Amino acid sequence: MKSNFLVFLTFLLVFSSCEQKKTVVILKSNLGTKLQVNGEDFIVNGMNWDYFPIGTNHTYSLWKQTDSFIKRALSEEMTLLKEMGVNTIRVYTGIQPKWIRYIYENYGIHTMLNHPFGRYGVLVDAKWLEVTDYSSIAVQEVLLAEVTQLAEEYNNTPGLLLYLLGNENNYGLFWAGSATEDFPEGDEAKRKIGERRGRPMYKLMNEAAVIMKRKDKNHPIAICNGDLLFLDIIAAECENVDILGINMYRGKSFGDTFQRVKEELDKPILFTEFGADAFNAVTSLEDQKMQAFYLVENWREIYENTAGMGNASNTIGGFTFQFSDGWWKYGQTINLSIHDQNASWLGAGYDLDLQEEQNNMNEEWFGICAKGPLNKEGLCTLYPRAAYYALQDVHKLNPYASKIDSNSISKHFNTIQLEKYVLKVNKHVDIVKREELK
Repeated sequence: MKSNFLVFLTFLLVFSSCEQKKTVVILKSNLGTKLQVNGEDFIVNGMNWDYFPIGTNHTYSLWKQTDSFIKRALSEEMTLLKEMGVNTIRVYTGIQPKWIRYIYENYGIHTMLNHPFGRYGVLVDAKWLEVTDYSSIAVQEVLLAEVTQLAEEYNNTPGLLLYLLGNENNYGLFWAGSATEDFPEGDEAKRKIGERRGRPMYKLMNEAAVIMKRKDKNHPIAICNGDLLFLDIIAAECENVDILGINMYRGKSFGDTFQRVKEELDKPILFTEFGADAFNAVTSLEDQKMQAFYLVENWREIYENTAGMGNASNTIGGFTFQFSDGWWKYGQTINLSIHDQNASWLGAGYDLDLQEEQNNMNEEWFGICAKGPLNKEGLCTLYPRAAYYALQDVHKLNPYASKIDSNSISKHFNTIQLEKYVLKVNKHVDIVKREELK
């Protein structure tokens, strides 16, 4: 009896250990490239998610609030995400492992853990450096120590899907801060910056990937690049990185992205950011149908380029940007309680509100949920836009399901009617207004 008990106890311990260490792998075959979680194909139906109440900015942290407050906030937002069909959120470092586990166990949503990797500066010898010099030995030591500690701390966390290094750090080689600016012109100038500042950065990212995989063999490592800038340097320097993450804002189509990455890099693509704002720069009015149109077309191309669909077959999913409006994005530290309507950059591919030589991208209006005032519990109030319901229908299709092919994907997306979602939102708004008047 004692012997049987010990065998059973050993089984429980081994089973518990296996449960803790979910294996996430990249699988390549003649059909293309897939992400698999514990042997099952996994399409990343992701969302860039954060929690910044109106009146706060990037200095606010949900994870420094009380446990009871965090649970109430997650209940509201993760429920909406789950009902939408989102299976993964992109979250920056600061979230504790227990909350990654909590979100997964209570809502079935995985987390991609994002280390900024010096994108917004780095602390070296107790001094904050706003511009990260990746060729500096001191900077390298700090960043490698941080990601080593990250992999050690999070490697057994249930719900962790993968690690992401950076946030379009190649753009940070040109920009002075975190605010989005128009990109500098001149291919020769870009090339020189790429060689002088970019190559050391990509080399360091590759070194970080090697170190992190020694600490955590169960989760892939991705880097986050701005569009395809410096793809040639990535191909030369990032051999040990598993996934190319791309922040890309090209309008309704990603263009030649899939084929270029297949031919020049041959790594799976994960769209770490893409999206459209819900404010029309021409009419100066909210335009939910416009936003939904771009997002649906972007997801159409992602699904069409998953493994087995006969195209590039090299994308494993993406993360829509973003879940709720960021009222702090335009001024960063000013007008935090004002929903600014200023367009801060030009998106030439977003032709539905494009005017010659006029910016048309409104940083504070990218949410697929509008953000309202705090409720009586001090929690954010969210109002799903038409894009929420459109993507809810998009994510009902699993491109890896049995008998799904390119024709199935085309038929699915062709049934999505944007007017229906706009009418649904307007009807809901009318009901809310009537209730408020009672």
